[in-house]
Amino acid sequence: MKYWGYLVAKSIVAAVLIYALWRMLWAVMPEPGYMVFQQTRRFGQDLWWTSAILVLWLLSAALIYLIIWDQRRRCRTCLRRLRMPVETGSWKNLLLIGPPRTEYICPYGHGTLSVPELHITGMESPDWQPHEDIWAELYGTEETRK
Repeated sequence: MKYWGYLVAKSIVAAVLIYALWRMLWAVMPEPGYMVFQQTRRFGQDLWWTSAILVLWLLSAALIYLIIWDQRRRCRTCLRRLRMPVETGSWKNLLLIGPPRTEYICPYGHGTLSVPELHITGMESPDWQPHEDIWAELYGTEETRK
């Protein structure tokens, strides 16, 4: 729940920022004048206004992309960025070892995220594996070896 709430909070902040830029654009750019007894519309008729709307749209699309990109690389439990990328699988031995993947881990051991690098049948979604405490699991296997 915290994971989705954080995404909603970032989206609301982005929407407020985009709306503020939109209102600033309306305040800064002057209304177009009358042309042959009728007032022209701003979009499509005024080059500066159309260019400003294009830049605003590109900024908002980039902001939404960055929000989604950042959210996909966060821990589902503590919202920290996932660290320690490890590449598994092999491009050469695809059928023997498995397809190449990159695995990220939460620094506090809440889980791992496995992101496929090979997309044969389309975009595969990353696989999130929650763990109680991955460090205890790792140290437990080491103690059983001794």
